[in-house]
Amino acid sequence: MNTSDATAALRTELASLTTEASNDRYPDLAALSTAELAAGMNGEDALVPKAIESHLLTIAAIIDEISLRMLEGGRLIYVGAGTPGRIGILDASECPPTFGTDPSLVVGVIAGGRKAVNQAVENAEDSAAAAVSDLAELTLTAKDSVIGLAASGRTPYVIAAIKAAKEIGAFTVGFSCNNNSPLGAAAQIALDIEVGPEFLSGSTRLKSGTCQKLVLNMISTITMVRLGKTYKNVMVDLRATNAKLHARSERTLMTATGCDATTATSALAAADGHVKAAILAIMTGLPAGEAAALLAGNGGYLQKSITAAS
Repeated sequence: MNTSDATAALRTELASLTTEASNDRYPDLAALSTAELAAGMNGEDALVPKAIESHLLTIAAIIDEISLRMLEGGRLIYVGAGTPGRIGILDASECPPTFGTDPSLVVGVIAGGRKAVNQAVENAEDSAAAAVSDLAELTLTAKDSVIGLAASGRTPYVIAAIKAAKEIGAFTVGFSCNNNSPLGAAAQIALDIEVGPEFLSGSTRLKSGTCQKLVLNMISTITMVRLGKTYKNVMVDLRATNAKLHARSERTLMTATGCDATTATSALAAADGHVKAAILAIMTGLPAGEAAALLAGNGGYLQKSITAAS
């Protein structure tokens, strides 16, 4: 197929995608006032959670599988191009400060490499070979989970990555915003959440991007709950590495244990900024070092460690 024929075929394919469709509710954006534009965008965004709602059982099953694999030493890897790739990197980068995880536990891979985070890299999303090479650098195992992110569901880089991960035995998810996507078909689980035409036609950083951000929030946060990274409804595996996190850590100690600010400050210092160990020390009376050792022996689970110390 020559270049002209390939372009025509791609044009026909795009015409069938909901993510590329024209939004009939807003045929002429420039004719609207700024207030009308803001209201219109807000109204379109409000449709996203409803679209996600019908896929919650699938999302829960995905989270359970990822959690089981992580308990066995597996990792969670997001793979995408353009906006979806950046969303994956954003979610991965938030896990260490929020949950105290090693940066290698949740990883974002983007077509074109780190340069593509800030600018478009020409033809990067079309390279299947680059996807295979990029995943090879991670030394995937069957314990890992790989989520392919593509609004269209047809990005060659992402599909190739999912196929390569599946061959290794990793758990694979194809997450797109079009029904019956090739990406979903390539993965073990298809997560095709159709959010409808964009406010600005074809600009999939809008509703499609919002959808993928919301779902990745669910996946990473609830997985960390399942891994014991929270206590009650607070973050307890964060580390106080700056002034804001130090203040948040002290508030977390006070909320979780009912202690006063002086006790929280002292316990956090003794635990070298490790909030979970400080909570365990306050609640059990153990020295910070013993509390940390008990946590390690119980897989980092705070409630299990509290029970063991009782």
